[in-house]
Amino acid sequence: MLEYGTIKNYVGGQWLASQSDENLEIHNPASAAVIAQVPLSTDEEANQAVTVAKETFQEWRETPPLVRARYMFRLKALMEEHFEDLAQIIVKEHGKIIDEARGEVRRAIENVEAAAGIPSLMMGYNAEDIAVGIDEECVVQPAGVFCCIAPFNFPSMVPFWFLPYAVACGNTYIVKPSELCPLSQNRLFELLDEVDFPAGVVNLVNGDRRAVDTLLTHPDMVGVSFVGSTPVGKHIYATAAAHGKRAQCQAGAKNCLVVMSDTMLDRTVPNILTSAFGTAGQRCLAGALVLAVGEVYEPLKAQLVEAASRIKVGDGLDETVQMGPVVSRRSLERIVGYIEKGLEQGAELILDGRGIQVESCPDGYFIGPTIFDKVSAEMVIAREEIFGPVLGIIPVADLDEAISIIHDLPYGNAASIFTASGKSARQFKYQVDCGNIGVNIGIAAPIATFPFSGMKDSFFGDLHGQGRDAISFFTERKVIISRWF
Repeated sequence: MLEYGTIKNYVGGQWLASQSDENLEIHNPASAAVIAQVPLSTDEEANQAVTVAKETFQEWRETPPLVRARYMFRLKALMEEHFEDLAQIIVKEHGKIIDEARGEVRRAIENVEAAAGIPSLMMGYNAEDIAVGIDEECVVQPAGVFCCIAPFNFPSMVPFWFLPYAVACGNTYIVKPSELCPLSQNRLFELLDEVDFPAGVVNLVNGDRRAVDTLLTHPDMVGVSFVGSTPVGKHIYATAAAHGKRAQCQAGAKNCLVVMSDTMLDRTVPNILTSAFGTAGQRCLAGALVLAVGEVYEPLKAQLVEAASRIKVGDGLDETVQMGPVVSRRSLERIVGYIEKGLEQGAELILDGRGIQVESCPDGYFIGPTIFDKVSAEMVIAREEIFGPVLGIIPVADLDEAISIIHDLPYGNAASIFTASGKSARQFKYQVDCGNIGVNIGIAAPIATFPFSGMKDSFFGDLHGQGRDAISFFTERKVIISRWF
C-alpha cells in the first residue's frame, strides 16, 4: 500500500476525491519508491473551486481584519505543533535534507506571523480640506479570488509567501501544488481545515497545466502568484494579462557569487558551498557561478573542490547527510546532460558528481557536488539555469568585469559579493541589476516582512511576494472624496 494513498482536493471545506481518471505517481527521490498518487483534476473541478471561492468572498471580506488575523494565530500554533511531521513529509516528497526541510517550514510559519499583522498592514490614509469643506481618503479593500501555482522545490513554503497575506486581507484562495511534490501542501490543508476557516476561503486543487490554464482563464479569478521556471513564468504572465488578471511570476535564475581578493576564505567557502549545493542546487537563490577576482582564483578553487568533495550525500532523513537527491529521475538526466554539454564546450570538470553511489539507497536520484573550472561567460552552463548541484568558476580581472558578466545574463534574481571592502560592497549593491543582493551572504533570501524581489527574466509583474508588496497585490485602493452641505 502507498504511504499516503491517492490524495484529494480540498474545496468548500470538504475533502473531495477527484473524478479524473489520470493520476501521477509520487516517488521518494532517495529510494525511487512510489509513496502516493496525485490526481490530475478535471476542468470542472478547477472551475468548481473558483465558483466556491467566489461565493464565499463577500462573507469573508466583511469579516473584520482583527477576526481574520486570529485565524493566522491558530494556524501558526498548529504548524508549530506539527513542525517535525511537516518537515519529514517534505524530505520524503522532495529529497532535501531534514535541516533544510525544517528551515522551509520555519519560513512558512514566519509568513503566517507576518500576515497576522493585517489590522495595521491594511490601514489606509486620508487628508482633510483638500479644498474648502472637502476631504479625501484612501481605503484598502480585498479584491476577490486569487490562486497560487506552486513549484516543487519549496512545496511547503512558497504557497505561504502568498496564501496568508491574501486570506488575511479578506480574499479567498486556491492553491495548485506542484504535481511532483503535493504532499506537504496536502498536509498543510489538513491543518487549515482544523483552523476552521469558513468553507471556501481556502481551497486546494491538484493537477497539471490543464488545471493551471483553467484557473488562469476563469472570469472570476482576480490574480495569480507563480514561482517556477522562466518559460512557464512567461506563459502564465502572458495568459493572465490576456485575461485581465493580476500576476506576480517569480521565475528562473543564474546567480553569481563574486569573490574579491580581500575576502576571508575560511568564512566565504562554507557560504558558497551552502549556496551552490544546499537543496541539491534546486532553489532559485542557488549560487551557480563563482566569479573569482584576481589572485583569489587559485586558492579559492582549491578550497572549494576540497570542501565540496567531503559533502556527504544520501537520504535526507539521515541527520548526518549534508545533501540529498534531486527531485526526479528526469531532473537527474537533465543535469547530467548539462554536465556533458559543459565538457563538450571546453569547460574542465574538476569535481565530478556523476555516478555517485549511496549504498543504503541504490535506486535514488543522486548526483554529487559538481564543479567546473575554465568556464567562459558564453557557455551554455554559464547562461542557462541547470537547477542542480553544478557550480562553475570564472576568473575575472576586477569587480567591473564581474558586474559586466552579471549584467550580460538574462536573469536578475540574486547576486552576492564576498569582500572586506565597504567600497566594493557599495558599488556592487548600487550597480548590480538583481532583485536580491547578498554582501558576504551566499543565499540572499528575504525574510517575510521584505519582498522576495527579482529583475529581468527572473520576474514578470509589478509586485513581488511577501512583505508590503503582498498587501498591495492582494488589495484594491479606493479613493473617496466627500463634501457635506
